Amino acid sequence: MGDIDYEVEAALAFHDDDPKATVATLLADIKHLRLQLALAESAMSPGMTRGWRPRYEREDGQG
Repeated sequence: MGDIDYEVEAALAFHDDDPKATVATLLADIKHLRLQLALAESAMSPGMTRGWRPRYEREDGQG
């Protein structure tokens, strides 16, 4: 759990300990990465990935 604590502290420090700015940046990152995933999915053929399809939600129920 130490790595996560460090990453949280680093993200907050980057935003001058402003939690709203930190969350806003993380949400913007999620939106951007989902768009990139959708674009990659549309460019991939099923044969290239042997039927694998990306998932937009985490499998562990956290996302």
